[in-house]
Amino acid sequence: MRKDMVDQRSKGYMPLSPISFLERAATMFGDKVSIIYNDHVRFSWRQTYERCLNLASALVNLGISHGDIVATLAPNVPAQYELHFSVPMAGAIISALNTKLDATTLALILEQLEACKVIFVDYEFIDSAFKASNIISQKKCKPPLIVLMPNYDQLVKDIPQGTLFYNELLAKGESNFKTLMPSNECDPISVNYTSGSTGIPKGAVYSHRSVYLNSLATITRFNVNPLPVFLWTVDMFRCTGWCFIWAISVLGGTNICLRNFTAKDIFDAIHVHKATHLCGAPTLLEIIANYDIIHRPLPHKVSITVAGVLPPFKILNKVAELGFDVNIGYGMTEVLGPVIVRKWKQNLDDDITKLNYYVEKGLIDFMMVEVDVKDPNTMKSVPYDGRTIGEIMFKGNTLMLGYLKSSQMIEEAFKGGWYRTRDLGVRLPNGSFSLKDREKDAIYSKGEVVSSLEVEAVLLNHPMVLKAAVVGRYDDESLVESPCAIVELKDGCSATVEDIIKFCEDQLNPDMVPRSVIFGDLPLNSTGKVQKFLIKEKIKSNESWRV
Repeated sequence: MRKDMVDQRSKGYMPLSPISFLERAATMFGDKVSIIYNDHVRFSWRQTYERCLNLASALVNLGISHGDIVATLAPNVPAQYELHFSVPMAGAIISALNTKLDATTLALILEQLEACKVIFVDYEFIDSAFKASNIISQKKCKPPLIVLMPNYDQLVKDIPQGTLFYNELLAKGESNFKTLMPSNECDPISVNYTSGSTGIPKGAVYSHRSVYLNSLATITRFNVNPLPVFLWTVDMFRCTGWCFIWAISVLGGTNICLRNFTAKDIFDAIHVHKATHLCGAPTLLEIIANYDIIHRPLPHKVSITVAGVLPPFKILNKVAELGFDVNIGYGMTEVLGPVIVRKWKQNLDDDITKLNYYVEKGLIDFMMVEVDVKDPNTMKSVPYDGRTIGEIMFKGNTLMLGYLKSSQMIEEAFKGGWYRTRDLGVRLPNGSFSLKDREKDAIYSKGEVVSSLEVEAVLLNHPMVLKAAVVGRYDDESLVESPCAIVELKDGCSATVEDIIKFCEDQLNPDMVPRSVIFGDLPLNSTGKVQKFLIKEKIKSNESWRV
């Protein structure tokens, strides 16, 4: 091919960016409802586009420019949705932060986000933002400017001088603002913090390109048809809402925003607003399964997808029996959320097969080109024998750029040209893989790997057990590691160590049976994940458990 032909074609190149989806939505679905929130907020796609243009314009007038970071601290309200478009439309990078962060951790993250000039804060979390701002100021550093996102009927008292208001800022913008598209599609669009299950949250940086591609992949991955009605039960601050923020605009869908939600809110949204999809943490399934007031069947099929530590299979089956299409996903912040999603097979899957994820040829997500289980030292694929344990690895177009300000962690994460998940698994004869454990949580008993996840699955089926975690514990005399179960009982229930061990003996191989049992509360992080490193520290220091 002649060089002049290549140069001529390159003039029509446009960088890939998901912010282009919004203008398209305004053009194709202008009057269709884009957002519904409570009884008093309803916007069309044309209105949403105009509001985002106004906000982007106002941000530029505030001095926000290319490479600056704008943080948010808010639940799933319309302003949070708008900011995910407006901030990159102004040429900046958005970092939506976990609303459950304490003030000290929030301050540390804002310091790490040193290019952060502005933080938009929902009224519900304004006290934490003010405290974090004071912590930063005491270190002789300049805290970001706070923009308050008030509720429609809620007054906020004692607001420091200099605080701006969301609606006032929005009113100062201009709807004829020209969106600042990235010059390079690999430029950062967002910084997304991991849940910090190791105690150290890391900022995963996403590019315009990866988010664009992952948004399109989300449509097929979650089997989303045109004009969906998406119920926001997954936090928008998690992997940019699993990229549904962008995907719904592609399809001209409707976003049902919820500040908080109960089982009643979920069923009301399905019946009143015809919600078709909802996603989130596995606790969603328990909320629905434990709902006592289900008056009528679902008016249509509703897709529910969860990712994380799954509840007992009886919970998944019960939700499926209510009429939901239940799907389970596997992924992490570094790969932009769940990258493998498969349908729950009611009354066929159990507590072992629920850890299986299908990646046969032809079923791999088309944006995540390769998924494999490899020996982390030789980088050779493990055999499809269901026994040989390796590390689950990814290669494709929808990976993070890297971690913010940590070149060493980036090198470790992508060593060998693959993203290393630090999850252990085996390949099954049909080509799928079965998740065994986190590398740091695996228990090595007499030379064999014991999956803490499989032991926990059995414990959760005990009628008296509410929550359970399993870690390795060394015998002081033999120096052999064995499973130790930390068990939280249901209210009003009782059980002995012998009861728990006997229950496990009836269902597990001898090496998998816990040798010791501790009753007490499990330490959880802000996302509800068990912090096993704290459990290990307590056991090592012989610290007593609160029971």
